[in-house]
Amino acid sequence: MAGFLRDFSDRLPDLRNKSVLVTGATGSFGSTFLKHAVEKLNVGRLVVFSRDELKQYELQQLYPHARFPQVRFFIGDVRDGDRLKMATRGVDIIVHAAALKQVTAMEYNPFECVQTNIHGAENIVRAAMDNRVGQVIALSTDKAAEPVNLYGASKLVSDKIFVAANNLTIKGMPRFAVVRYGNVASSRGSVIPYFRDLIKSGANALPITDPRMTRFIITLDQGVAFVAQCLTLMQGGEIFIPKIPSIRIVDLAEAMAPGLKQDIVGIRPGEKLHEVLVPAASSRNVLEAEKMFVLCPELAYRRYEPAQDIALSPVGEDFSYHSDTNSEFLSVPEIKELLKVV
Repeated sequence: MAGFLRDFSDRLPDLRNKSVLVTGATGSFGSTFLKHAVEKLNVGRLVVFSRDELKQYELQQLYPHARFPQVRFFIGDVRDGDRLKMATRGVDIIVHAAALKQVTAMEYNPFECVQTNIHGAENIVRAAMDNRVGQVIALSTDKAAEPVNLYGASKLVSDKIFVAANNLTIKGMPRFAVVRYGNVASSRGSVIPYFRDLIKSGANALPITDPRMTRFIITLDQGVAFVAQCLTLMQGGEIFIPKIPSIRIVDLAEAMAPGLKQDIVGIRPGEKLHEVLVPAASSRNVLEAEKMFVLCPELAYRRYEPAQDIALSPVGEDFSYHSDTNSEFLSVPEIKELLKVV
């Protein structure tokens, strides 16, 4: 991996005796997690849970049962609580990656957004409690911090559901935590493959919503490694936030197509100029480690104690973590190196 990108794979869990279920497992994150779980985490059993039979079929060609008997395929939707309860029997860990994520589409289809991102989170919590799952870790987004669109607001509610669920557990099981990070390079529907498609088609310009726009950036491999690492750290109720660089959208366009014209098209509905991973209002509950921030639960009916085998210290008052004021920005040459990685 390029030297300017942090390595989050230094404390990976050994899952040889664990049964893991991944929701949204045929998506960009889920399929990458499957690859890592089989190749690096020695997973004992992994349940691919998603509603897309075609993508499941395609994954089955890569992971045939004869060679990968530990991988199981389970068609289902997080909206269906009964199906989730059936799928999570005997499961030790749930990685919840299923979500509706397209900002503009969610502005236009709010009922669908709520059904999947909010009611789906509630169904995960109920299924985990009913089946005494040990750990649940849910993926969030920078758009859940100070949200201005429905997608971000729905993920904020989802985050609150998972954090508060720790107050309902019996004898510390299940434990629930959240991982929040920024834009994933080359994930489906993101800006990098969008620009690539335009460039391949011979476009004479790339559309830029606003030349000031900045975003956090993380690779799929980094995201998967960070989630796996957090499984070894979570005590229940945390929101884990990796330290990752920012990029300027104009720099990304220049790195992908040097000298190509950039057309300013204006910000889309529900879009921000800059993203936030840690709002200033949360700073009093934030601890900092070498490679991450940990947002501790504000409302906890049991005494919260963070993991003791990682050095953590409080951040300063009114600390915030924004993409435009981030201390780490990728230059155009570094973005070119990132593009090689992804």
